[in-house]
Amino acid sequence: MKKLEDYVRTIPDFPEKGIMFRDITTILSDKDGLRMAIDQMSAAIGDVEYDTVLGPESRGFIFGMPIAYNMHKAFVPVRKKGKLPAETVSVDYDLEYGKATLEIHKDAIKPGDKVVIVDDLVATGGTMEAITKLVEKLGGEVVKIVFLIELEGLNGRERLGKYDVASIIKYPGK
Repeated sequence: MKKLEDYVRTIPDFPEKGIMFRDITTILSDKDGLRMAIDQMSAAIGDVEYDTVLGPESRGFIFGMPIAYNMHKAFVPVRKKGKLPAETVSVDYDLEYGKATLEIHKDAIKPGDKVVIVDDLVATGGTMEAITKLVEKLGGEVVKIVFLIELEGLNGRERLGKYDVASIIKYPGK
């Protein structure tokens, strides 16, 4: 039987020389790979008590929605600035070459809500750190963060040190 790692396609030198791009589309396009990813990410949540699954645009939607559905939990999308129609709260964060802004609806997380955040990949952890700030700004509590892939060489887990973080596939480099 194949392991989940066997479904990941690695593309050397993309988007620039020296980067090993971990392509998850090969997981998504295979029924067994997709099921395995959702099942393993769901299992990584464990017996944590929570109310809501939150997923950032766009790959957090892909993995977060079926997990929320299977666990009979609500799903909250995190979007790039200007994409949500109702009143939002936002957080600015630094990118490698500039800044970005993320938003969620102001009424999406209630004070005291316990939140599991699901995404495809953690690299430096900057985006996820910003997302945790959004949850906490609304009075929610991040009880677990689950990634499909972790690039250990970029130390994103360290940036998220105060949270319970799980990764299904870990790559030692960048």
